[in-house]
Amino acid sequence: MVASSDSFTATFSYKGQSATETDISHQTTKSQLLSLARNTLQVSDDVLIKLLFKGKIIAQDVMATDATNDDEEHNQQPAFADGVAIPKSGAKVIVMATDATKIQILNTGRSDPLMRGFDDERESKKISEPPSFWGSELGKQHKEYKFCRFQECTDASFGTRPGVTTPHAFEARRLLERLATDPGVVAILTSRELVVGTLGEMDPIDDRLMQKKQQEGACLLGYNTNHGMRIDIKLRTDDLSGFRPYNELSATLIHELSHNWVGEHNILFWTNYGQMRCEYLWTHSCLMLGGVFANGKRTSELAGVNEMIQPNTANRVQRSKPLDKPQLMENICKSVIQELAKEMSQHHIPVQLVEPAVLEFSRELMMETKDDIANMDAGGQRLGGASASSSEQSGRTARERALAAAEKRAREASKKN
Repeated sequence: MVASSDSFTATFSYKGQSATETDISHQTTKSQLLSLARNTLQVSDDVLIKLLFKGKIIAQDVMATDATNDDEEHNQQPAFADGVAIPKSGAKVIVMATDATKIQILNTGRSDPLMRGFDDERESKKISEPPSFWGSELGKQHKEYKFCRFQECTDASFGTRPGVTTPHAFEARRLLERLATDPGVVAILTSRELVVGTLGEMDPIDDRLMQKKQQEGACLLGYNTNHGMRIDIKLRTDDLSGFRPYNELSATLIHELSHNWVGEHNILFWTNYGQMRCEYLWTHSCLMLGGVFANGKRTSELAGVNEMIQPNTANRVQRSKPLDKPQLMENICKSVIQELAKEMSQHHIPVQLVEPAVLEFSRELMMETKDDIANMDAGGQRLGGASASSSEQSGRTARERALAAAEKRAREASKKN
């Protein structure tokens, strides 16, 4: 290395050219080094140059219009400080040049209003983001227990049949988000502490699992991959003209969530599924009793489950007194048992094997949420989970009691068989 008191050579490289200057020392100022580089390489005066040594800027020109006293003092400082080590072969300096006219045009020009920075993009997204289907208060997932991603099918992924107009992929994504933020679904995920990696749309045409089920005489409406890593739901009708009814989609989603614990359609699975359906319907019933509206309608009406909570709603004369909690829960249990009987018959399992566990869970759920209904405000508080006080008194969460009851019924059924 060259001592700080000795002189050394500096080789300037610019656009494939090289020029060497001798008698450079640690006392050579930045202004002097810039003049040497410009004269040696014959760089025109209308070009601003910048000198780099070992990857760092050691000197640079400043436009005359932007120059200040601080810049002039800065350029009078040594280009190579005393602590900078210079190789014995000399300093290799890279010269970069920029046309001063282009810099002036860039500085005086107006920014393109169509070009947005990252901060502007984030703010724009917040402003333009459409409101949630369930309202500003209810339409939110839990911070921890939620669906992490959404994936819809694009038109190109499954093709379209001639003469058929299918809903756009944007609409499919909004429907997935509607399912994920459904108050009943949020209550199920939260009480059971579930996290699903991806909620996706099942390909309505070219899905191999669906085709295999159809060959077996069954109908595949969704499937669960790796116990909740990914859940796919068949959103569209067979003719692709629209989406399936929402109440069917929510029931399919809950069905697939039950597969997070049990893969086979056995007694334990149907018990857990029935309890989850009760919790889903009860959450909407609590919102109904609490006088909560979402976009001017009851959440049970938006979810399409009014008939399961209050049968014959359309044909019934307006009641002078609304149904109380036991009546609503009784209606829910009847609806769920009927639904289970129909679905379980395909697997040749009698519904009587799971009915006691479902009824017991419904009674516990009604007792756990009694304080939620009494204290609920019209802002849209999320219901369906046990309060802190009730959880402490019972000693076990609703999920633990539900699984214990289901396992008990499964053991009893196996002994009878």
